[in-house]
Amino acid sequence: MARWLPRSTDVTRFCQKLNRVKTLEDDMMETSFNRCLSTIDLTLLGIGGMVGSGLYVLTGTVAKEIAGPAVIISFIIAGFASLLAALCYAEFGARVPKTGSAYMFTYVSVGEIWAFLIGWNVLLEYMIGGAAVARAWSGYLDSIFNHKIKNFTETHVGAWQVPFLARYPDFLAAAILLVATAFISFGAKVSSWLNHVFSAISMGVILFILIMGFILAQPKNWSAQEGGFAPYGLSGIMAGTATCFYAFVGFDVIAASSEEARNPQRAVPRAIAFSLGLATGAYILVSMVLTLMVPWHTLDPDSALADAFYRRGYAWAGFLVAAGSICAMNTVLLSNLFSLPRIVYAMAEDGLFFQVFSQVHPRTQVPVVGIVVFGLLMALLALVFDLEALVQFLSIGTLLAYTFVAASIIVLRFQQQKVDAPAPAAGGRPSPEPHEGPSTGDVKEYESFSDKLQLVDRDKSKEHREPGQLKAAFEPYLEFLSDFYPGEVVTVAVVTLMVSAICLCSILVFGNTHLHLPTWSYSLLLVLFSLGFLLSLLLIWAHEQQRSTQTFQIPLVPLSPALSIVLNIYLMLKLSYMTWLRFAVWLLLGLLVYFGYGIWHSKENLREPRPQRISARYVVFPSGSLEERVQAVQPSPQPAAGLPDTDTEDSKR
Repeated sequence: MARWLPRSTDVTRFCQKLNRVKTLEDDMMETSFNRCLSTIDLTLLGIGGMVGSGLYVLTGTVAKEIAGPAVIISFIIAGFASLLAALCYAEFGARVPKTGSAYMFTYVSVGEIWAFLIGWNVLLEYMIGGAAVARAWSGYLDSIFNHKIKNFTETHVGAWQVPFLARYPDFLAAAILLVATAFISFGAKVSSWLNHVFSAISMGVILFILIMGFILAQPKNWSAQEGGFAPYGLSGIMAGTATCFYAFVGFDVIAASSEEARNPQRAVPRAIAFSLGLATGAYILVSMVLTLMVPWHTLDPDSALADAFYRRGYAWAGFLVAAGSICAMNTVLLSNLFSLPRIVYAMAEDGLFFQVFSQVHPRTQVPVVGIVVFGLLMALLALVFDLEALVQFLSIGTLLAYTFVAASIIVLRFQQQKVDAPAPAAGGRPSPEPHEGPSTGDVKEYESFSDKLQLVDRDKSKEHREPGQLKAAFEPYLEFLSDFYPGEVVTVAVVTLMVSAICLCSILVFGNTHLHLPTWSYSLLLVLFSLGFLLSLLLIWAHEQQRSTQTFQIPLVPLSPALSIVLNIYLMLKLSYMTWLRFAVWLLLGLLVYFGYGIWHSKENLREPRPQRISARYVVFPSGSLEERVQAVQPSPQPAAGLPDTDTEDSKR
C-alpha cells in the first residue's frame, strides 16, 4: 500500500510547481503589440471603464433607497477605498509593463496557480460585464421608443420561460457587441479613437448636467423638511459606500493596456490617478446636483437624471441625458472588449491557456483570435441568457483580484531583485546562482553548510541590508528571525495577515446575524483577530523593503495594501451565498483547465532545468579542515510521475 503513496520529494516538487513565479525578460519594453497609447489615451480608457451607466442610474438608486443626499459621502469614501486598490495597480503597471493586469501581477510575485485562478475569474467577469452592459444599452434604447423593439421580438420571434435564459432573445444587444468587436479588432489606435469620440460626448453631457443642475439647485431639498442630508444615518452611508464602490472597477483597463503604452512607467500611474480623480469628481458632483434639483425621496431609480429635468420643466434635456447614457455605455463596452482578449493573450503566451489565443495579427498588432472568439461568446451571453442572477459575480471576481494584487505588492516590495539567469544549453551545466559569488574554475553546484554560515555572517556584517532582511533596529529583539532567507518571514506574515483579515471580517459580518455570538465572545474574537492582523502588519514593517526604484511606488507600504485587503474581504463576505456557490463552481472548472492543460504547457515548466544527481564526498584531514568534492552523476532516465527527481545521493568517507 505504501508504495502507491507519493514520496515527500514528489509532493514538495509538485507544490513548488504550483507556486512558481513568472520569470520576466531583461527588456520588458519589447513586445509584439503596438506601443501607441499616450497618457491621454489611457486616461480616457479608464474614464470610459468607470463612468458608464452607473452615473445615470446608480446615483439615483443609492440616493433614494440607501443613503439619501449623503450619497455624496458614500462616493467620497468609495473613491478613497478604490484609490488604495488603484495605487497597487499603478505600481505594478509601471514596474511590469506587460498586458494581463491582475493575472500578470499575481504571477510575478505570488505564484502560478493563484495567477491562473485570478485570470480565470477575470475572464468571466469581463464576459458577464460586457454582456450585461449590452443588454442595459439595448433596454435603454428600447425604452426611448416605448419598448417597440421588445414587443416586436416577442411577437415575431417568441418568448420563453426557461431558468437562466432571458425572456426573449435580445438581438440588439448581440448586434452592438458584434459591431464593437469588429472595431476593436482593427487595432489599439482605432479602439482608442472610438473611445475618444464616445468619451467626449459623454463628458460634454456631464458638463451640461452639472451647469444646468446647479442653476436649478434648491438647497431646501437637503433641509429637515425633506428628511435631512443623511436620513438613513451612518449605516446608510456605509451601505451606500459598498454599492458605490463597484462604480470604480473599470480602472484596471489601464493596467491591462500597459504593454501598448508608449511610456508605461510614467503613463500608467498618471492615467490611473487622473481617471480615478475625474470619475470620483463626476460621481460626487452629479449626486450633489441630482439631490439638489428634486427631493431625494421622489427620485425615479431607473432614470433619475432624465426624470429630474422633466419634473423641472426641461423635458428636452432628457434626450441629451439619454444620448450621454448611451455613449457612456459604449465606452464601457469598448473597455471590456479591449481588456478581455489581452488578459487571455497573456495567459496563453505563458502557456497556461490554449496557445491559439496568443496569436497577434501582424498588421493590426492585436490578439485578433481572442477578440473574435470572446466577442462572439459575449454576444451569445447577451442574446439568450438572463444576466441579472449573474451580475453579482462581477463583484466577487473584481474584489478577489484587488485582494491578490494588494498582497502581491507587499510580497514584491520585500523581495530581492531577481536576476534572470539564462537557461542552460542542452547537455550543459547550469550557471551559478547570484548568491554563489564568482567562480574560480568549475561551476559550483553544491553549497556546504559552512559556506552558508559564512554567507549569513557576511550578510549580518553589512551595513546595507537587502530587501526582506530584518531591520537592524529590530535585530536585538527578533534575532531568531535573522536565520530565515530574505522575504521568507514577510511571505508567511502576509498569509497570516490575510487569514486574520478573513476571520475578523467574518466576525463583523456574521457574528451577530448568523452566528448569534454573545457579546463577550464577539468582543473577544474581534480583539484576538485584530491583534493577529496588527502583529502581522508590524512583523512585515520590521523588515527592509525596496527603496531605490525609478518607477512609481505606492506610499505607506504595508499599511495601504493591508487596508485594501481588509476592505475587499469585508465586501466579498457581504455578497450572497448563491454568488459564492456559483463562484466555487467556476473555480472548479478553472482547476480542471489548469491541471488538464496549464500546468503541463506552462513556459515556466519548460524553462526549469532538469536537476542532476549530486554526489558529495567529504575528506577529513588530520588538521580538522573539510574539503568538499562534488561529482555529477547521471539522473535516472524515468522520473517519477512526470516530475524531475531531486533526490541526492550522499556518501561520506
